[in-house]
Amino acid sequence: MTELAKLAWPQVKERLAAGCAAILPVGSTEAHGPHLPLDTDVTIARGTARRAAARLEEAGRACVVLPPVAYAVTEFAAPFAGTLSLDAETATAHLAGVLEAAARSGFAPLAVANGHLEPAHLDSIRAAIARVEERTGATVVFPDVTRRRLAERLTDEFRSGACHAGSYESSLVMADDPTAVDEETRRALPEVDISLVDVIRAGKKDFLEAGGDQAYFGRPAEASAAEGESTFRELADILVEALEEAMTRGTP
Repeated sequence: MTELAKLAWPQVKERLAAGCAAILPVGSTEAHGPHLPLDTDVTIARGTARRAAARLEEAGRACVVLPPVAYAVTEFAAPFAGTLSLDAETATAHLAGVLEAAARSGFAPLAVANGHLEPAHLDSIRAAIARVEERTGATVVFPDVTRRRLAERLTDEFRSGACHAGSYESSLVMADDPTAVDEETRRALPEVDISLVDVIRAGKKDFLEAGGDQAYFGRPAEASAAEGESTFRELADILVEALEEAMTRGTP
């Protein structure tokens, strides 16, 4: 069992005594097309964290998955019902508070498994990590898959930037929580070939301005659970590599 919330405190104490890393899944509560649930980013982050933690445990390195952070800066989806966006200061403080609590409890190193890609949210993660590292001296790793070096390891659609609730995210949810996907709706959705990277650079402020009147971009009809599992393997690899590097640096 790798989920902290499912362990009893004596089990946690034993893991901490042996040295235990922790992964914090971070997502959002926001619209993801007419076919995916509002917790899509949380599902992706938690699915990545679980797979990475299990892989580390199999290799003999103790690791737990912390309960996920499900709220974030998500102004791009704000026009759509159900989206709950935090201001940057609140989001940063909340994330920093969770990471600092984990650090002071003795988990080391820490990692953020992030499923929400809005630029302001990514900024809040970096700000929270900087705050925690300054206050506690903890090591917090955050492999940001929007960076080119890591993005190149993911799917063509992801790299195109037209990937909100498209094939990339739909496939991941189909692999991890298939009953949450409205399959009839998904299969009927036409492609929305608009790069969010481009529209953000052009100054658009939300999905409606960007041309996504159903809160999705990309090709959801082409999604598959097989693609999702393949992507999860790559995302878990990226996270494990970052944690192993941090563990190696921390070894006397």
